[in-house]
Amino acid sequence: MNRRIVPTLAGSLLLLAPALAGCSGDADAPADVAAVEAAADAPVAVAFDGAHVDQEAFVAALDAPGVVLIDVRTPEEFASGHLPGALNIDINSATFAQNVAALDPEADYAVYCRSANRSRAAIDVMTEQGIAHTVGLEGGIVAWTGDVVTG
Repeated sequence: MNRRIVPTLAGSLLLLAPALAGCSGDADAPADVAAVEAAADAPVAVAFDGAHVDQEAFVAALDAPGVVLIDVRTPEEFASGHLPGALNIDINSATFAQNVAALDPEADYAVYCRSANRSRAAIDVMTEQGIAHTVGLEGGIVAWTGDVVTG
């Protein structure tokens, strides 16, 4: 799967290197194209800061060691198709807060729902309960274009 790299300040500066090289006064100085390309292809850690990210960044988050994937949709929605390895914790359940309280507050969590509305609410509850390392899938599963496990 082709994965987009989450931009960083260092990566952005490296991408500007060819343009900046022409501004250095030495217009004939070649940019180190290999170094720029290598920096652009290097994996970058995803910040688990409660933000919602696009699918490619979400996939990068799933590649981080120890990440717990949580689907906050109903059990029926989960059964109709979910991301491989997802744990179903229904935000609409009366026991959602109790289930969140049982999670490891030090772990990293990737959270999704159908369209990102419930995952935003779930991340808010998780944050209130001391779970600070979360990331959500912008657009939810309807924006997902990869493999989904069906019921």
